[in-house]
Amino acid sequence: MTPRLGVLVPLLLALGLLTAPAAGAADPAGVTADRTGAGPTKSLRLVVPRGYAGQTVRVTARLRAADGDPDADQEVRLQRHDGRRWRLLDAATTAADGTVSAPAVLGRRTERNRFRAVHTTPSRTLTTTRAVALRQRSSTLALAGQAQVRDGRAITLRVRWVSGNGEPVRGRVSLQRAVGRSWRTVATLRPDADGRATHRTTPFGRERWRAVGRGQAWVRGDTSDALAVRSIPPGDPVRLPAGAPAPRVALPGQPRAVGEGPNATATRIPDGVWADMVGKSWRAGCPVGRDGLRLVRTNYWDFDGYRRRGELVVNAAIVGKTLDVMRAIYDARLPIRHLYRVDRFGYSSSLNGADDHASMAADNTSAFNCRDVVGRPGRRSPHAQGRSIDINPWENPYRASFGWTPNTWWVQKSHPRVAWRSASHRMVRILTSRGFRWTYGTFDAHHFDGRRAVGTDRAPRPLACDGGVCH
Repeated sequence: MTPRLGVLVPLLLALGLLTAPAAGAADPAGVTADRTGAGPTKSLRLVVPRGYAGQTVRVTARLRAADGDPDADQEVRLQRHDGRRWRLLDAATTAADGTVSAPAVLGRRTERNRFRAVHTTPSRTLTTTRAVALRQRSSTLALAGQAQVRDGRAITLRVRWVSGNGEPVRGRVSLQRAVGRSWRTVATLRPDADGRATHRTTPFGRERWRAVGRGQAWVRGDTSDALAVRSIPPGDPVRLPAGAPAPRVALPGQPRAVGEGPNATATRIPDGVWADMVGKSWRAGCPVGRDGLRLVRTNYWDFDGYRRRGELVVNAAIVGKTLDVMRAIYDARLPIRHLYRVDRFGYSSSLNGADDHASMAADNTSAFNCRDVVGRPGRRSPHAQGRSIDINPWENPYRASFGWTPNTWWVQKSHPRVAWRSASHRMVRILTSRGFRWTYGTFDAHHFDGRRAVGTDRAPRPLACDGGVCH
């Protein structure tokens, strides 16, 4: 400090135009200087090296006198925070080099790795604090479990989490299942003192699981390898002919079956379902309204041999025979590839209703759809009445005005379980014996029309489409 500043600073302090630094203030380096006089008096420095949790380190405080030399034979208290309050770690007299030190084992929790040094003089107290940033250990998170199980039975997934030096890790673990290309958290596990946790699940089809451990102050997080789990289907998978094409539109598998057997039920259209139908399969001016429709939910066998649950909307007048048909199809173990409401495929401006082109290309079984005939714009489809059901359309093509759809490979080909080209096929016999007509035969093999009960009104006749087929 220059002589002029040496005179000016005390004068400004006396006039209150300059504020002196507070005694005992700590700087980022863990040094506290006492500057209550015209110049610094003592300084207190605290050093705690970084380390791993569980490692013993030396907590060292160094006290210097006003002239910068070590201040020996002075009491300094070393303290450690326990998460709630400061507790004494050691109280000692500084050595010739002005230091005192004590061992401390670093903990896993950041709030317990805070240390401070305190030195009290007759006129003031110097305090300096240090928070130690831990070095993170690596970790390994392992997931194990039964790779194959009979469908409907539960398995136990086992998690083990250890640090790089073999210590158990207790922390939050997200157990995730693959959904398409993403992962969805199914459960959050808390490993025990040994780093272990378990989860019971009932696999459905082919599943992939993984465990994700969140990193902590003392240990890095980790993600386990994916575990493939497969439930063996209770039914017989469909064996298709060599060269049979897969549907052009891929759909995810529907939820697993609910309850025993077909468990087919019918209800009025719920609000959420109706909201989804409006603007797709239903619009103002359709020949049947909400009160005249019913939602059918039923279990079915899929092409892989699993029991799934699907739904379709039909006219209330044929709901009873529809339930009979779905129960019989289930009991005969005749597979259905998908059973989504046609609203899933969105609106088609060319059909003026839900997109039946996409539904057929996905091999989706559906019923009510207030739309035009495929290939004949402006001509209302019999599906607009909710009395028609299309079953496995990919394997049972329809000859539209522009040709066969949704594919030509299956034309004139049959299959004992999923494709029919004659009235003697078991699927056709189930429907025709329960009040449905195989109206157009092999020209629209997947299409069936529900007949009204005898005596109520005239049985519906096939719509005339200039000699063609009204799909």
